[in-house]
Amino acid sequence: MNNFDYKNETHIIFGRGTQSRVGELTKEQADKVLLHYGTGSIKRSGLYDEVIASLNEAGVEFVELSGVLPNPRVSLVRKGIEICRRENIRFILAVGGGSVIDSAKAIAMGVDSEDDIWDIFLQGKPTLEALKLGTILTLPATGSESSVNTVISNDEDERKVGYGAPPLRPVFSILNPELFFTLPKEQLTYGASDMMSHIFERYFTNTVNTDLTDALCEGALRTIMKNALILRDDFNNYDAWAEIGFSGYVAHKGLLGLGRDEDWACHAIEHELSAIYDVPHGAGLSVVTPSWMKYVMKENLPIFVQFAVKVMGVDGSFREQEKIALEGIRKLEEFYKAMGLPTTFKELGIEEDKIELMAKKATRIAFGQERQLGKLKKLSWQDVLKIYEGCCK
Repeated sequence: MNNFDYKNETHIIFGRGTQSRVGELTKEQADKVLLHYGTGSIKRSGLYDEVIASLNEAGVEFVELSGVLPNPRVSLVRKGIEICRRENIRFILAVGGGSVIDSAKAIAMGVDSEDDIWDIFLQGKPTLEALKLGTILTLPATGSESSVNTVISNDEDERKVGYGAPPLRPVFSILNPELFFTLPKEQLTYGASDMMSHIFERYFTNTVNTDLTDALCEGALRTIMKNALILRDDFNNYDAWAEIGFSGYVAHKGLLGLGRDEDWACHAIEHELSAIYDVPHGAGLSVVTPSWMKYVMKENLPIFVQFAVKVMGVDGSFREQEKIALEGIRKLEEFYKAMGLPTTFKELGIEEDKIELMAKKATRIAFGQERQLGKLKKLSWQDVLKIYEGCCK
């Protein structure tokens, strides 16, 4: 196990009716806030009216900025930065899913910076201070409600870039599973895929002596798959949504990666799908992940065997480790299909003649900044191309 330094101060308010506390929680932080949300779903569900009533009752003034899209755009982030500067706003309340929260984080880190926000993302410039923010989660998936991470996109150059810094961790996050009942059903599948990938990025490691976090990863993965299948057939099952919502939070709060090298190749590989084709992140991950697994599994066959046995329930002779590992990957693909997720580029409408460009963009060689992806196996652009080719089959 590696050394680690961990601190997570996000206050989680979990359960039925907890959105009613948003006014008092926000008032503890600021008298005036930026209320940031998406394209109107919180108004259709009635959540918007509840939030406004709570803020008004607590005496919190607010300025609204709506319009966040999936794969949040830097153009709206820049607009939010200007609003906060003009209105002297020092706190952001994000009401929505991961895209809304990521957009809010990007705004928070840009307000006091002299650099353009996109340059900060591209160059990885350090962020030592940012505006504080709170969240009401309406879609469990990204774990952004308690993480230090954010991802935004730029339509002009078809790029999607991630960033992380401790000041971006929300002060509080409200998680009421009842708020998930009004989601489109495909958001359940995308969310399950995303949170599972957050665990995979930590679980598949060359670090040894990680028994506790291995077990935590395996338990979280089994919980997500079990309850996602329950919700597929019983969408308003509160208990199953509670398990999914809690799992999404645990998957990306930093706990599961403690003491172990994390990989993050799959996320970087998938970002090119979202950047060019605006693919839902979870849908892209369900295609990329099995191909990545098949390509890298021989680098550390025992961890893939462990996954197959302890998570996917594969039986077989341990003398045939490769066979067991492949069966685990096959069963994962079977789960994706049972949830209605894609497993090939054809299902996503991605053209094979674009995959070399995507491989070069993912590794930044297309921009003269070549980098290798991943830790389990370091991947060049040629490796990424082979993984994309596996997605075409």
